[in-house]
Amino acid sequence: MIFDRNFFAALAAATLVLAAASGAAHAEVPTSPAAKAAAPAVSHDAAAHDRAKSWQAILAKPSLAVAVAFDDSAAGGRLWRVAAKDGFLLASHSDDLGHSFSAPVRINPEPEAILGDGENRPKLLVRQGVLHVSWTRGLAGPMTGDIRYSRSVDGGKSFSAPLTVNDNRDVISHRFEALVADAQGRVALAWLDKRDLQTAQQAGQPYTGAAVYVAESRDGGKTFAANRKLADHSCECCRVALAQDADGMPVALWRHVFASPDHTQIRDFAIARFDDAACAVPSRASEDGWQLNGCPHHGGDLAIDAQGSRHLAWFTGAAGKAGLWYRRIDGAQARPAMSFGDAERQPGHAAIFVHGDSVHLAWQEYDGKALRIRVMSSHDRGERWGQPATQASTAHGADYPQLLGGRGKVWLAWNSADEGLRLWPLDAP
Repeated sequence: MIFDRNFFAALAAATLVLAAASGAAHAEVPTSPAAKAAAPAVSHDAAAHDRAKSWQAILAKPSLAVAVAFDDSAAGGRLWRVAAKDGFLLASHSDDLGHSFSAPVRINPEPEAILGDGENRPKLLVRQGVLHVSWTRGLAGPMTGDIRYSRSVDGGKSFSAPLTVNDNRDVISHRFEALVADAQGRVALAWLDKRDLQTAQQAGQPYTGAAVYVAESRDGGKTFAANRKLADHSCECCRVALAQDADGMPVALWRHVFASPDHTQIRDFAIARFDDAACAVPSRASEDGWQLNGCPHHGGDLAIDAQGSRHLAWFTGAAGKAGLWYRRIDGAQARPAMSFGDAERQPGHAAIFVHGDSVHLAWQEYDGKALRIRVMSSHDRGERWGQPATQASTAHGADYPQLLGGRGKVWLAWNSADEGLRLWPLDAP
């Protein structure tokens, strides 16, 4: 699906109407009942009024994009969920694998426009009893946002005041963040950022896409170092994937805009460690040659095993290669890519997870009537794969599949409009 700029332009106009109602030129999108009630009165223009109503309806619609994670404590087994509702991120836990959840706790104390679609979902990690949460807050402009972060150090009873991680505070796009954290107190985020595009435009210079920016904390998320650019010319709205290698160094995977001899845009994937030289030509992770002058809104996923091998899953629409692909990269050696999924059923939005020598893939397919979740596993680090299997299906709305570890197993998590959040253990060898 190509990103619809007209749709977001309409949302932006509605956002500005609501911001005017709050009396702030640089206002966040108001989501409180009072703000919503006041919005229709700020303009006598019928079109603006309709756009404001459309924006309010989108904010009021429950999001199916949830973040889930098991704790990694010695006792283990507690499942945590973060979901957006009415301008708040809510955290709750389950001790019975998602059959019931505790009363939710607000993460952000004041309502804000939480962007929570499938590619831009909130993120959740639990490390040594600390809950780390990140999300994107929408701003009063088309396709704009800030990267937000909060943590809980008391087992989810309360959360710290949210931090805005991007140190550029222009009303531009800082979105599609990814989050990692470890037991040593390292917390890192990577996101897509358009500050360099804005600078280039102001100088009358060309600039393609966005940039990948990163920020790190070495005190468990209490403070973050200054933002640093990892690479120029990323795709504008394909999610970033992030994982830590054996040295604890974060590694990012993103869709990049590669130049071609005929000056067309090639939107394949790139990969880089956080300690790679900023703005250097990134390592190419896929060679699909997808020529596309727009964003497909379809990022990849990344996992790193104990041997340091990088396991990648991604989507391409390149001629003759359209569909999902898997690859293992051992150091500088990239193995041949393997296609998976049914190309006739619109496969997409794959998740990947490693556990020991096992590698698991989960993705969605659509046959025109029902959405189904498919899974496939390898138990020799991606050398050989079992047959794909359908885990669940729905004829209505659903989130993208997620893979997570907990209770010594790998789990598939899926949130659907029909049945809510469900979990399935994936078979061990």
